Amino acid sequence: MIISSYNPADPSDLVIAVEGLGAEAVRESVARARTAQRDWLAAGAGARSAALGRIADAVDAHADELAALIVREVGKPLAEARGEVARTAAIWRYYAQAPYAPGGEVHETAGGPGLLLTRRRPYGVAGLITPWNFPLAIPTWKAAPALAVGNTVVLKPAPEATACALRLAELAVQTGLPAEAFAVLPGGAEEGEALVASADVVSFTGSTGVGRAVVRAATGRGVPVQAELGGLNAALVLPDADVELAAAHIAAAIAGYAGQKCTATSRVIAVGAAYEPLREALVKALAAVDDAVCGPVINAAARDRLTGAVATAVAAGARVLAGGGVPERPGWYVEPTLLADVPAEHPLASEEFFGPIAVLHAAADLDQAIALANDTPHSLATSVHTRGLDAALAAADRLDAGMIRVNAPSSGVDFHLPFGGAKGASHGEREQGRAALEFYTASRTISVLPGGGA
Repeated sequence: MIISSYNPADPSDLVIAVEGLGAEAVRESVARARTAQRDWLAAGAGARSAALGRIADAVDAHADELAALIVREVGKPLAEARGEVARTAAIWRYYAQAPYAPGGEVHETAGGPGLLLTRRRPYGVAGLITPWNFPLAIPTWKAAPALAVGNTVVLKPAPEATACALRLAELAVQTGLPAEAFAVLPGGAEEGEALVASADVVSFTGSTGVGRAVVRAATGRGVPVQAELGGLNAALVLPDADVELAAAHIAAAIAGYAGQKCTATSRVIAVGAAYEPLREALVKALAAVDDAVCGPVINAAARDRLTGAVATAVAAGARVLAGGGVPERPGWYVEPTLLADVPAEHPLASEEFFGPIAVLHAAADLDQAIALANDTPHSLATSVHTRGLDAALAAADRLDAGMIRVNAPSSGVDFHLPFGGAKGASHGEREQGRAALEFYTASRTISVLPGGGA
């Protein structure tokens, strides 16, 4: 099978076409990575730290090239592409310090002489399956901690992000990282299934349906697995909020990179008297969004799914407050769209559509707003816009989301803190920060007692 990746802004531009390697090639790559892992771990903290630091330097040195590749392959606006490259280098640099972090604890024995300690050790080969929307950052925030603690990595990227993943691995190897320690295998479902069936620890980011299949397969083998899946994220705006600022933040979270972020806002909940001024401000803010912020969606199927959802919602009684159309131009573009009066049974009210579309809701008070925000099968990030500390604290305590951001867009992420969602949005341990180092290692308890004699 040929894996092809096209430019979303210019569908005639073929970025890369490579042959899918098949299941057997995946198994062979995992076997090579498992052999290489012994030497990678034995090289010690200093060698691993230096290797990750060199990768960070290489990403910085090729920043313009990498940003241009992101723009071309996945349609990300240039400013966001540059930000992703900078974040990618920062993540490698952050985890370059991890090999020196404590890998366990020492304890007193319950009685008598001896030594009790815990020690964290790598699993072996980390199988990583990544999406296209952050083609450098997500592979990095999985691979860097896995490598830092002594695993080797086999990465299966989304077909739409093949060129970015191959270039990242190429730069890593050019800095001296063993090729078997960070392998990228282009492919589709066959290659992904083979990787889940052979790796020693699995990390997945992608759609809910595929992620659940990955979790079933990995847990059936008894190997650790984490999965980041869909998210239906809300923004709550209280009457005391700075409405203009809230609208700017929410518009950015709806339309930034065409809403193709797992932390994008797709439901806006206006509380009480905030509804009318927020509606007006948000319609104005979305109308001002241009290609430097939004950009195209990833492919024709995504565009058709989004426009079809708007059409069926309108047919069912919804009102289009902003956008709703497709620009007359080349590329897979969708106008940033805000809907109201969407029926509760319509999929836009309960499913993630991964595009620049949001639904506006009204809530009588904070209690109703929180109940509405929590009424979803999966929530990754929720933003709360208010000047009141009491309301912010109440929302932070009661919102059922993995990340809660006060007076900020829902779409921000801090890579040094745990990342993950609530309910069906995530499975397993958190990603990023120190949580990732724990996920890629297993704890061992070791007892050392005197051997006797003099």
